[in-house]
Amino acid sequence: MRLFRSGEILGIAEDALEFALEASEDAHPDEYMGLLRGEDARTLGLDRDGTVITDVLVIPGTESNPVSATVKTNMVPNDIRAAGSVHSHPNGVLRPSNADLGTFHKGKVHIIIGAPYGKTDWQAFDTEGEPRDLDVLDVEMPDEQFFDFTQADIDAELRDEDGGLR
Repeated sequence: MRLFRSGEILGIAEDALEFALEASEDAHPDEYMGLLRGEDARTLGLDRDGTVITDVLVIPGTESNPVSATVKTNMVPNDIRAAGSVHSHPNGVLRPSNADLGTFHKGKVHIIIGAPYGKTDWQAFDTEGEPRDLDVLDVEMPDEQFFDFTQADIDAELRDEDGGLR
């Protein structure tokens, strides 16, 4: 994995968009809020430099009501794969509010999803709040390795030099 990726966001994986649409509908009549994370396009089989949004992160402690959603900033992971944000507007309006614009400085793409949460009820925006195109890509998602250790690794860590438990 390369540490630094191209800054260009090529699109969003269809699975990630479907997750965000369903989460927005499930949260209705309250707003939904999540953060977007991406993968290098080449690791997903695309022959292009850039990033594909592959994940929607649900942040613990997010508070929402029918007119706003607030993420607890201390719960946001410091992730080099961060790409932007996604949130819903239960009223169906697909443009950012002034409050939305205040959060658009983190990441390169921000998605607003509006009721009734169908496949076309969303719009992507840049950091200035201007609409931008965002292709929906049918890519093979990699198997997620949330933890990179096994039970055997844990058991070995718990044993002392003589093989007994610590």
